[in-house]
Amino acid sequence: MKNESQIEHYKKMTETPVHKLILKLCIPTILSMLVSNIYNLVDTAFVGKLGNSASGAVGIVFGFMTIIQAVGFMFGNGSGSILARRLGNKDIAGASTTASTGFFLSLTLGAVASILCFIFIKPLVMFLGSTETIAPYAITYISFILITAPIMTAGFTLNNILRYEGKAFYAMIGMFSGCILNIIGDYIFMFVFHMGIAGAGLSTAIGQLVSFKFLLMPFLRGKTQSKLSIRKLDLSLGHLYDIVATGFPSLLRQGLNSVATILLNSLSGGYGDAAVAAMSIVSRVFFFIFAIALGVGQALQPICSFNYGAKKFSRVRKAYRFTSIMATAIIIIPSIFVLIMAPQTIYLFREDMDVVGFGTRALRLQCIAGVVMPFCMTTELLLQSTGKKLPASILSALRSGVIFIPALLIFHHFRGMAGIQEAQPFAYAMSIFPTLFFSTQYFQKLPKSDGKPDKA
Repeated sequence: MKNESQIEHYKKMTETPVHKLILKLCIPTILSMLVSNIYNLVDTAFVGKLGNSASGAVGIVFGFMTIIQAVGFMFGNGSGSILARRLGNKDIAGASTTASTGFFLSLTLGAVASILCFIFIKPLVMFLGSTETIAPYAITYISFILITAPIMTAGFTLNNILRYEGKAFYAMIGMFSGCILNIIGDYIFMFVFHMGIAGAGLSTAIGQLVSFKFLLMPFLRGKTQSKLSIRKLDLSLGHLYDIVATGFPSLLRQGLNSVATILLNSLSGGYGDAAVAAMSIVSRVFFFIFAIALGVGQALQPICSFNYGAKKFSRVRKAYRFTSIMATAIIIIPSIFVLIMAPQTIYLFREDMDVVGFGTRALRLQCIAGVVMPFCMTTELLLQSTGKKLPASILSALRSGVIFIPALLIFHHFRGMAGIQEAQPFAYAMSIFPTLFFSTQYFQKLPKSDGKPDKA
């Protein structure tokens, strides 16, 4: 190891009692997730004041933003998982190479995607599920998202690299700054300057710029173990494959979620803008509930990656067990509350009884079936964090789309709007079986005793 701070970091990650380390890392991660989702909910509520078409447009574009996030998470989780294992193996130079490669690749890919999407912006919003009445709002809103797409992808990558380094506090500051500015900007631009949905888009773009600045600062100020430099890029096929393949479950998970959201919006559109707005609200409300459990799961990632690299396999077992139990316990209480108060919850975001009618049953079903999600999510993150690329990808695909998308098509065919409401809860419930299989396989193969890092 090169200096005292690196030695202290190594000791913290490999010697601090697992439950204390998870609690320490999950607090900023949970706060980041909550603030981010509070912004999404406030944004939904503000835009809902503009009507069903504007509210539906935000739901449409949210699916596209998820794709942007998926690219950033692919490079962030891919490079972050490898980076943390290299730090656990005391390979600081290798960690910097991986961080730099992941960061600059995500920035470049985001820029290319932005240019291509601008060229085909009208077909894009229609493909995402817009109706003719929603499309003008969606084009206005997505234009601001496309302008900032490169820094959004790079920002999500930096956020994940910081988490994998165990620097969750810095990641939290980056998320906080952008989201809080977003909330304030929404109100000012939409209702003080009367910019309508363009104000929501502008506020989002400014928030992303500020967030990116705060996420980059720890690297520029030497607060991280890894360093970012274009001179440290390793574009060899082997290294690129390792980053992309390790991060692929994130792309698959969020990419399939986006495809499913597009299909959901398209099918819901057949029942009017109120149905699209309702399902958009349901998705955001449930994700807010799930965000707390996801924050705990994300705290697991750096611990598992680092200790797997350090060959401290007993700590990997303990961390997984504690996180699974804690995340499941956390999601139950808010799910029960929202289950009881579903109509009132939907009404907060859109004072339209058609929207409330469409959304109430869907939200209740998701709250019932969603209690299995923390276990599924924790297992998937464990596999990805320890470099088990294929099983992580398979589980991600099954959970995020392979079950849900066919269920959505089949249920809609036979049960109409009721089938749309039922498909996602059905997919949640079915995900438990492959998760049990892969988790059992993983721990059967994991070494029973600890080893020593390869590097001194």
